[in-house]
Amino acid sequence: MEDQENTQPLLRKHYYENCPGCKVDQAKERTRGAPIRHLLNIWMVVLCTTLPISSLFPFLYFMIRDFHIAETEQDIASYAGYVGSAYMLGRSLTSVIWGMIADRYGRKPVIVIGVTTVVIFNTLFGLSTSFWMAVGTRFLLGALNGLLGPMKAYATEIFREEHQALGLATVSASWGIGLIIGPAIGGYLALPVQKYPQIFAEGSFWDKFPYFLPCFIISAFAFGVIIGCIWIPETLHNHRDSNESIDQVEALENGSSGANIDKTYQKPENENLLLNWPLMSSIISYCVFSLHDVAYQEVFSLWAVSPRKLGGMNFTTDDVGDVLAISGVSLIIYQLLFYPAVEKAFGPITIARITAILSIPLLQSYPFIAVLSGVALFVVINIASVAKSLLSVTITTGLFLLQNRAVDQHQRGAANGICMTLMSIFKAIGPAGGGAVLTWSQKRMDANFLPGTQMVFFVLNAIELLGVLMLFKPFFAVRKKKLDQLQIQ
Repeated sequence: MEDQENTQPLLRKHYYENCPGCKVDQAKERTRGAPIRHLLNIWMVVLCTTLPISSLFPFLYFMIRDFHIAETEQDIASYAGYVGSAYMLGRSLTSVIWGMIADRYGRKPVIVIGVTTVVIFNTLFGLSTSFWMAVGTRFLLGALNGLLGPMKAYATEIFREEHQALGLATVSASWGIGLIIGPAIGGYLALPVQKYPQIFAEGSFWDKFPYFLPCFIISAFAFGVIIGCIWIPETLHNHRDSNESIDQVEALENGSSGANIDKTYQKPENENLLLNWPLMSSIISYCVFSLHDVAYQEVFSLWAVSPRKLGGMNFTTDDVGDVLAISGVSLIIYQLLFYPAVEKAFGPITIARITAILSIPLLQSYPFIAVLSGVALFVVINIASVAKSLLSVTITTGLFLLQNRAVDQHQRGAANGICMTLMSIFKAIGPAGGGAVLTWSQKRMDANFLPGTQMVFFVLNAIELLGVLMLFKPFFAVRKKKLDQLQIQ
């Protein structure tokens, strides 16, 4: 009897009958666990939007070569960088708008539009016959797909506070796995006539469009996700006093003291998010690590398939797919089974600092791994790739948590929109910059200082080091109202 009394919320709010946000709040009040169906919804939608971002990396080198636009072999990486950047450039121009739409009309409409965009423009990218068609379809795919920010807000709002780490870990895990499985799909399914001649005949449609199959598979998956979106609940409140005591009630329901709660609390004013330093410091830090991660993704795939005379490993697209698929499986296990416990034990800030520092010597070892051959090369590069993926996703998940806890619900979509805009700008720089630096490094194989690809990994580490410094005072800050337990030490 006493246990039942303790599970009752200390302060009840008024629920509106036809408000979807109130229905979600009522469900959270009744349910102490984290519903699996919500985790699956998050998983599928985020995976859908992430797969197209990176699926082109294994075959982009060959696609640019087939366009016959690069004058030399070394210039291919530069043109590949422009195609990779087009998506992020498009997203940087519209993310705030999509965030505002999500705050005004709901998370669900933005999610459905974003998934539909994947179906249309990812399919068209696979049918590209020229460099500019590839750039254009990627740009539109990024500009019209604004669902990642609202999904981060959704993952925070659909769960009780004690399960928010799991919800955002699912976003981060699905994002990270998409960045891994996407290249695996691209690596295995690109150029199907060459790889699977017993199934795909020479001179057929698949021969004319050798990069369509992986794009078609991802678009078909996105079409299935559109159907699944029917059952995604809306978390946004649709009544005027929607924010009345939301934060206070959630705190009390989670066992916090209610002694200082003002029960006459009125709807909060819209604060200037750009002046919210706990939010902005976490966003800026996240942007720096995002720049590093997307540049690494671009560089790794291009470097892996480059010939050994240019410092690469001379991998095939299948080899790259194997490495990234193994890393993807490792991410699934880590994010779902281990990250929530790690975050609870150390906090997102401390663990992000540790993992960012460990990434630096790991990444600088890559050029020396390329000297190996045979089984030794495959084993060592897989170990390094798995470690790098786990370290990177630990950093980004922690920053996801801090961003969404730094604002209240009524501004969470806009806050995530700002994050997506700034992140997309940085990520637009990443592929183009990474491709350009890789091209430059491959033209200085005999240099005395950091010859060949040692230079490109040194540049990546310089970005990582900047991110590490940003995780400390005086730059970094947390919202003390929500995160007293996570104060910077």
